[in-house]
Amino acid sequence: MRTHGYGQIGQHRHSGKQGGHGNAGLHKHKWSWLVINDPDHFGRDPFRPPSYYGHPARWLNVGQLDGLAKGAKSLDLASMGIGKLLGSGEVGGAYEIRVGSFTKKAQAKIEAAGGKILVEE
Repeated sequence: MRTHGYGQIGQHRHSGKQGGHGNAGLHKHKWSWLVINDPDHFGRDPFRPPSYYGHPARWLNVGQLDGLAKGAKSLDLASMGIGKLLGSGEVGGAYEIRVGSFTKKAQAKIEAAGGKILVEE
């Protein structure tokens, strides 16, 4: 018997030397290959921030402005790679902020502290 229980011709050929067809074995016998050659194959880890993957932070909360300002009264968030200002936290000082977009809550907190937001285009 030439097929040994594998049906018609060619159904069980040409996959033995490579450890299976396609992506077979990436969680098993091809794991070490995957870790070395394609570590991002299975997508992102939701428990790690985007900055872990080399991406710049695209948002910032108003509660982080005091630590970022370090005594300055004017902040250009757009040049820092921050695209949006979010409204979580409390603002300690009056800042003039240049940013691409912002939430209504962030705008209300900045203006209540005596600052203003300039829209970067």
